Amino acid sequence: MSPAIASILGLVVMFVIGTALPINMGALAFALAFLIGTFIVGMGANAILAGFPGDLFVTLVGITYLFAIAQKNGTIDLLVHWAVRGVGGRIALIPWVMFCVAAVLTAIGAVSPAAVAIIAPIALRFARHYRIDPLMMGLLVIHGAQGGGFSPISIYGGITNQIVERAGMEGSEVFLFLASLIFNLLVAIGVFVAFGGLKLLGRRDTGGDNSLEQGGGASVDVRGHGGTPASAGHAVRETATRDQMLTLAGLVILGVGSLAFGLNVGMVAITIAVILALLSPEAQKGAIDKVSWSTVLLISGVITYVAVLQKSGAVDMVSNSVTNLGMPLLAALLLCYVGGIVSAFASSVGVLGAIIPLAVPLMMQGHIGPAGMVAALAISATIVDVSPFSTNGALVVANAAESERDTLFRRFLIYSGLVVALGPLLAWAILVVPNWM
Repeated sequence: MSPAIASILGLVVMFVIGTALPINMGALAFALAFLIGTFIVGMGANAILAGFPGDLFVTLVGITYLFAIAQKNGTIDLLVHWAVRGVGGRIALIPWVMFCVAAVLTAIGAVSPAAVAIIAPIALRFARHYRIDPLMMGLLVIHGAQGGGFSPISIYGGITNQIVERAGMEGSEVFLFLASLIFNLLVAIGVFVAFGGLKLLGRRDTGGDNSLEQGGGASVDVRGHGGTPASAGHAVRETATRDQMLTLAGLVILGVGSLAFGLNVGMVAITIAVILALLSPEAQKGAIDKVSWSTVLLISGVITYVAVLQKSGAVDMVSNSVTNLGMPLLAALLLCYVGGIVSAFASSVGVLGAIIPLAVPLMMQGHIGPAGMVAALAISATIVDVSPFSTNGALVVANAAESERDTLFRRFLIYSGLVVALGPLLAWAILVVPNWM
């Protein structure tokens, strides 16, 4: 058995066992990475561990630690209160505010994980506070970030346009941006409708006693899934305390540092969290225990295994088989699927850098429009970032309430499976097939 086939079978085994048995899939992934990487692929321990996502590890720990502090000192409750007042108490608008803010951040240059890292913890707090489906809220944040991610001045857009230019192809920066934005907006509308968004219409926060006013005028106490008030322990007040002001300043620094100056969002977050803990050690006691360590283990293990999968030649084997089909339209569809499946576990930027050059021979033949093909590949490689094994999906799951984290992970897994199955197909049907020549 070749290393490529063995690593693909290992991936299947990992998902089957991790789904059927109460075993952390990340721990299982580390074990398989060691066994298959060492004894079949011929990798040393250092080579295997080189695939460990150190950046993602620090991001997950730093963000969840910082927002655990923000939750303990009441800063998140204060932000919830201010934001609801900003939309006139209309609960149905809150998910769309999160979508738009995430889209604007990535459109002006933020990397998608940085935008999601900043918005997702606040958005999920809103979800718990106002009984909004956390899956719907998290997905709108991610799809918003992805929707704005291909503007001409964004990271994804700049990288994609440079790859196309270096390949000697004619692309369209505006078409790429609008295709991604509209595609993600339509998906977000479907998500909003499918996961209870219509039930939010007419509901309002009256601003008193954490209640929601529904269409008929009746008010309903806003309580968490466990039956306790969502903001128990923190009376909502108009003015911020000292600790809340410091935390708000830290969140501003996090946003400016990561978005404007390109600083590592995880390192900035954990530094701010430590400073806040030093300034108020008793008030922040226990916040580090709120870090989603099981999620960190799961994501780190799976991504480490994916690096072994790539080293074994499995991805190249599949990609080369696709490009050698001799049927351009079918090959284009399969390339979209390769990009989507691989990107669900690996870096979207890395996948874009690898998959677009593979499609160049198809576009050079003149049968497939370059602008549509590039846009389809770009959407296929990023729409799947809702996967809980990608940075964006992992950030949302890690910031969910502990009581609902396992359930949310499974729901994200099911949804991402549907996206992987249908997203590339829809992108291909909408953007490639009409330009078939």
